Amino acid sequence: MPSKLLAFFFLLLTISLPVLADGGKVESIGAFADASASEGLKKALDPKGYRVLLADGSVLCEIWLPTAIVSGKTDAQGATYTWLAESSLVAVISFPKSAVDFRKQAIKPGSYTLRYAIHPQDGNHLGISPIRDFLLLVPVASDPDPTSKFKFEELTALSKKASGTNHPSPLSIVSPDGITSWPSVFEDENNHLVFAAKVKTGSSETPVAFVVKGVAEQ
Repeated sequence: MPSKLLAFFFLLLTISLPVLADGGKVESIGAFADASASEGLKKALDPKGYRVLLADGSVLCEIWLPTAIVSGKTDAQGATYTWLAESSLVAVISFPKSAVDFRKQAIKPGSYTLRYAIHPQDGNHLGISPIRDFLLLVPVASDPDPTSKFKFEELTALSKKASGTNHPSPLSIVSPDGITSWPSVFEDENNHLVFAAKVKTGSSETPVAFVVKGVAEQ
């Protein structure tokens, strides 16, 4: 095979696969027990969670996945997770200290639901991410029913309680293509720290991945 063609294929490989840098690690933890969360939300989560540690050993966040996600269907052009219904509960995340979301907005210490959303095609969200779908943080005290379904405007209003600004608080979704270790945490080509795991969808499991540390290119 010509050397130029080999170089081209190598370039594609390095772009499509995650960069397994020493950016952190994942360890198992017990059940979600935040007193500000409803019993309904706690019961909807798997009793085993995940702690994301940074390279220096400090705790970035803790994550719990639902015992099951009822898969939906979206035909939104540009969406990556087309098997998820809009506003579905994807995870609960807890930050022990202040963090920032994908818009570089401050996140106060505490626990938040992560619900699936899709950028509207109104031009107001262009440039945030090449992927149209994302996750919105909502304080657990404001999201007691894990089965609730929200319109986009309702969900963004709830998420503004997490950011404390006029903008909702997003985390960027990442395509699971090329990820081979579950659960895991790795740095991608944009130096974002990504958490990846498989969620239960009926009798099977489906991969999800999202940025837990990193901001959008400005």
